[in-house]
Amino acid sequence: MVQYLLTGVTGGLGAHVLEYFLAHVPHSSFAVASSNPAKASEFTRQGIAFRVVDYNEPSTLASAFQEVENLFFVSSSTFDNERRRRQHQSVVDAAQQAGVKHIWYTSLAYGGHTSTSAVAVQQAHYMTEAMLKDSGVAYTSIREGLYTEAFPLFLNWYPSSTTLYLPIPTGHTPEGLEHSQRVTFTSRQELGHATARLLLRGGAAYKNQIVVLSAREAVSFHQIVEYINEARAAAGREPVRVEFVGPEEFVQRNAADDEGGKARGFFEGLLSWHEGIARGEAVVEDGLMAEVLGREPTPASVRIRELLREVGGEYTWHQNYAA
Repeated sequence: MVQYLLTGVTGGLGAHVLEYFLAHVPHSSFAVASSNPAKASEFTRQGIAFRVVDYNEPSTLASAFQEVENLFFVSSSTFDNERRRRQHQSVVDAAQQAGVKHIWYTSLAYGGHTSTSAVAVQQAHYMTEAMLKDSGVAYTSIREGLYTEAFPLFLNWYPSSTTLYLPIPTGHTPEGLEHSQRVTFTSRQELGHATARLLLRGGAAYKNQIVVLSAREAVSFHQIVEYINEARAAAGREPVRVEFVGPEEFVQRNAADDEGGKARGFFEGLLSWHEGIARGEAVVEDGLMAEVLGREPTPASVRIRELLREVGGEYTWHQNYAA
């Protein structure tokens, strides 16, 4: 019996969970999984068992989940909710059939502990939480805070940008929006380490529960633009400005000339993120992450400045670019 099977270890959050396991857990007590068989030697030479898990190939799941006590199930990275639903249903079904004892799922923290967010990307997580509940397998859904490192995605900001076009949410006017649109961004590495610590505490404490891991400090879009402009000024570059526009103009302007090549549908989905942020759904107050880490998580204001300073303001985020 493998005590832990960690999926997504070649991705962002999963890599940080693995980072913690490598430093604190005997390598013989866990296995790792990736959709890429070529990654196997990277782990086996460290004495870590490797299994192929491809959410798009259900046939890989049945054998991978055999003799697994705790499955760390990293959410699919697609923004296509229907595709994600199918992938996740395959994972949950295979885990149930293989006799997995406990599923630890990485959800998202829009809406905090509530299940009422209308943000498009959150809906797939609600669907997956329902799948887990219906499966009869013990589970813990970990609603992870929004990654600090992903802040460019929310603004569609690139180092070459000089004007950011953001949507005016329903029922709002442009005045003051930069200050009222606030997000409790959370360091991805710290989320990975806190998540690993939860897993190692064991499922009894969190059986069939939804928990939230998040920092405490919320920052506004206005503050983020200030941090960007601090870095640009230090590099002798002109400042970025924000222009609030109607929803349709937001989609048109960003999709027409997006440096990252993202499709119109992405920006249509992004509208719901901004609507949720305007409703306060991205401001999360929960102390579990601090308790698990044994210290306060790094505030977003500190981390964003670090990210910008490290690269002279030329910071980019991979999801801002179409695959």
